[in-house]
Amino acid sequence: MTIVREIRHFHMACGLGGGAKGFNKATPRAGGLVGHMRCLGGVDVDAAALRDFERAAGVKGTVLDLFNREQYITFHGREPPSDWREATPADLRKAAGNERPHVIFASYPCKGNSGLLSETLSRTGKYQALNSLALRGTWLMLEAWGDDPPELILFENVPRIVQRSRALLDQIGALLRSYGYAVAETTHDCGEIGGLAQSRKRFLMVARHMEKVPPFLYEPDKKRLRAVGDVLGRMPLPGDPAGGPMHRIPRLQWKTWVRLAFVQAGADWRSLQNLAVVDGMLRDYLIVPDDAEAWSEANSTITGDARANTGAFSVADPRFEQSAKWRDGQAFGVHAWGDSTGAIAGQQNPGQGAYSVADPRHTGPAKHSNEFRIVQWDRASGAVTSAHGTGQAVADPRSSTSFGGNGKYIVTPFDRSAKTVIGGSTTGQGAFAVADPRVLGRRPGDAYVNGGHYGVVGWNQHTGAVSAAGGHDNGRWSVADPRLLPAPAYKLVAVICALDGTWHRPFTTLELAALQSLVDPEEQLELDGLSDQDWRERIGNAVPPDAAEAVAEVMGTTLLLAWSGESLMLSASPIWVRPIAVALSVDQGAGQRGLAA
Repeated sequence: MTIVREIRHFHMACGLGGGAKGFNKATPRAGGLVGHMRCLGGVDVDAAALRDFERAAGVKGTVLDLFNREQYITFHGREPPSDWREATPADLRKAAGNERPHVIFASYPCKGNSGLLSETLSRTGKYQALNSLALRGTWLMLEAWGDDPPELILFENVPRIVQRSRALLDQIGALLRSYGYAVAETTHDCGEIGGLAQSRKRFLMVARHMEKVPPFLYEPDKKRLRAVGDVLGRMPLPGDPAGGPMHRIPRLQWKTWVRLAFVQAGADWRSLQNLAVVDGMLRDYLIVPDDAEAWSEANSTITGDARANTGAFSVADPRFEQSAKWRDGQAFGVHAWGDSTGAIAGQQNPGQGAYSVADPRHTGPAKHSNEFRIVQWDRASGAVTSAHGTGQAVADPRSSTSFGGNGKYIVTPFDRSAKTVIGGSTTGQGAFAVADPRVLGRRPGDAYVNGGHYGVVGWNQHTGAVSAAGGHDNGRWSVADPRLLPAPAYKLVAVICALDGTWHRPFTTLELAALQSLVDPEEQLELDGLSDQDWRERIGNAVPPDAAEAVAEVMGTTLLLAWSGESLMLSASPIWVRPIAVALSVDQGAGQRGLAA
């Protein structure tokens, strides 16, 4: 007989609710017991994130500033508003609907401990105050349910917290132990825990109330990291309306697109140094207003609507200026389609890390793919799509006899006879084109010589009189327009075919959410507001739901064992938290702090 036991969880600094969503998905089992996860709520200072939290967790969150007055002033540099007050333990109980949680998941701000922040800035009072939220939040939640403590507590942050906030962690650990908890500090890869397509190393402090939960808490099983293509390949192409507003390509500076195009897939900006540059220009590649072609290759057809965002009319400008900020080995990094990503942080511009992908599926947006593209006879064609009128031509070396005498696109020499004239006599339906030698063989006195046919006017020159029949081939009706290549800082969506034949482009906001497992690749996602920058920050700060689900599974199983009277569970997985008697008798290796309480 199956018995369902409710497991209640609550979230501190909950953000948009990734952790809560993952906990809700968990279905732990232990013998005849099945755990039903129910979220009591969460607290955060960001009202927009809490509106997202309600959609993800299914319950309302509570706007609550965890700063005390001194911390508020230090962080903001000013006095709090008149209606502001310090949070109390009673506020947390109210936020949880005056119910007691079995598990508390805390994900306090990590900016002060992040490698994206310099060591000097991290030591300023502003960020020290932000870091100290973890200690104050821990005290508030312990006091809120001090008469009946939560069975399990999980606190996650960036791994660098161990170096930058060692004293703070020691205080938190001591506070938890004083309330009867065994405490462990570990570093885990959320990508391995949740089977994600990103490697996301995180610090995890886990606390188990020893009196209420005798069984050991085991670590979640590890899974294989997936390739980004496994996730992105299931999504619509970037810019497709089916992906919604969060699936648009970010508008980047022109020089950024150029850098991305020449970064080797799987590498970062440092691969640009492998290119041969002479006098600030690439020695081996020509900058042309189309795909980035090698010097020996011909350019594709330039259309009348040739702009960087209407087709493959962008240039792979090799010039770049190295910045000291790039030296972390991540700036302008481009992930190969078959590799996993690094951690999705709150800041994800291409210049801030490896947040671009070498997408092999397309050389441009669906609307402008393969425009006037001619495939060589010995090459493979592009994908055959329903929009066959936009390209898909071939350089066919075979003679007209191969087509049964139809004479498709045959050009008749000037001194030969023509094929039969039929009713559909066009260049595509018979041999009705001629190689006329007279056009370029004009002599003085011929009207064609002085008519300006195919004339090109300089940008700084004036034109002649505009005639009613003016065309590019019957007068000076073309211009040498210098604006085709955008200024380096001009922002646009550019499609540049990189050296490896793929489109090196930044991840869309929706793709980042999918890599975080916040949304299934086949679904759309709606977050509060209209700002991609705000969306990306909240996505980067979120706990991946799939990783949180894996953690909730092992926590729920441990709770079910404790409630059924079991005090021991055998597992091949490492033990997260063990009591002091066992910890003293087992060598857990030098350098592991806080594994015993």
